Amino acid sequence: MYDCYLFLLGLSLLLVPNLVLGLFRFPPTFEVWIRVVGMLLLFLSVFYFVAARSDNRLFMLWSFRLRASVIFFFFAFVLAGLAPPVLLLMGAVDLAGALWTWSELRKEASIP
Repeated sequence: MYDCYLFLLGLSLLLVPNLVLGLFRFPPTFEVWIRVVGMLLLFLSVFYFVAARSDNRLFMLWSFRLRASVIFFFFAFVLAGLAPPVLLLMGAVDLAGALWTWSELRKEASIP
């Protein structure tokens, strides 16, 4: 499921970045970097897809740990005045997905 989210977000940032930025109240940009981020998200979505298809539990465990930390980074960005508070919504999506991954791994007794 997370691979679909990353794929759609990556594709959106690659093709219509200002639409996505506008949803999160970021100013429009015409620099290439936002599209580079979109490309990276597309690539990450492939990693997630392959890991899920191959039942790579170690990848999924580290995915949970790292994705759960995103909200802390976004919170720090907001506190530092580098991003608007609406960025926390995107962090909340990552946290929810991370907790879902952790829950599924625990159900299958893959992690303590």
